[in-house]
Amino acid sequence: MRKILFILSLTFLLFIQGIQAQTFRPIKGWSKEVNEKLESFLNSTLTMTERKVSVFDCDGTTFGQVPHYLADEALYRYADQVLKNRNDKDAKEKLEVLNRMVKNGDNVGKIYVEDRIHFLAGLSPSEIEMIGYNCFREAYEGKFYPEMKELIANLKEYGFEVWVLTASPEILYQKFVSEQLGIPEINILGAKCVVKEGKTTNEIILPIPQDDGKAHTIETYIKTRPLIVGGNSRGDMDMLNESAGLKIIVNPDDKTVRGEEDGPMNGYTVKSYWEKEGALIVKCNDVADPSVKFSTTEWKIRQNRPNPK
Repeated sequence: MRKILFILSLTFLLFIQGIQAQTFRPIKGWSKEVNEKLESFLNSTLTMTERKVSVFDCDGTTFGQVPHYLADEALYRYADQVLKNRNDKDAKEKLEVLNRMVKNGDNVGKIYVEDRIHFLAGLSPSEIEMIGYNCFREAYEGKFYPEMKELIANLKEYGFEVWVLTASPEILYQKFVSEQLGIPEINILGAKCVVKEGKTTNEIILPIPQDDGKAHTIETYIKTRPLIVGGNSRGDMDMLNESAGLKIIVNPDDKTVRGEEDGPMNGYTVKSYWEKEGALIVKCNDVADPSVKFSTTEWKIRQNRPNPK
């Protein structure tokens, strides 16, 4: 009996110590009110035994996207550094795709998102991985929001799985996002394609994590409703509505009033809509580094420049 009581007492003590070890660390740069709401919510999950999942959009939510998306800059930079002086069929086809993307201009549209995959088709996963990684090191170093890193550190402390969703090519983002946020590469889900004999293909695997595809990606791959979802734009609305608990909106737009095509957001800005819905609105600093020369800018200038007579 004494042994049983001792074991029960020890188990209870370890349980209490485990709970006490999960301590919220206030996030610098965010208001006291925001921190208190985060701490209260995280403490409410302490006794939960089921999976605790958090899901975040990538560009604009975990790191800055000004003045250009990293996915686009990586492709334009690769074209400048590798393709533009080549004359072979593969290089010409890739440059045609890139010119089509510039003309399209809608870098959150379905066709544009798929064209990123088409541009990279034929390269190996390791080659694509390094295109993204090198672009990050050259042009986006330091753009991950420290506040979001602190938030994710808190989530890990409280036993949360952390997942990141992006409409950008998955392989392009996994290495640098994994390193910066300290999460497994398999927890970074993006636009996928079939890989055959060591090379990527044009064959896209659905769903693409864009608009309602982000919600479908959660159901397909994560397979549980997240307790926390974070995003920044209209394209994250369906994903944010998958949250069973807290919705976090980073730097939401407060200028553009959305139209009928935006469903329930019609008549609202992104910020005013989520304020109405009771989401947690947070601010992170996203500014361009004037010392970085962006290939995206140069490609857009060249595309709009009149042809010489």
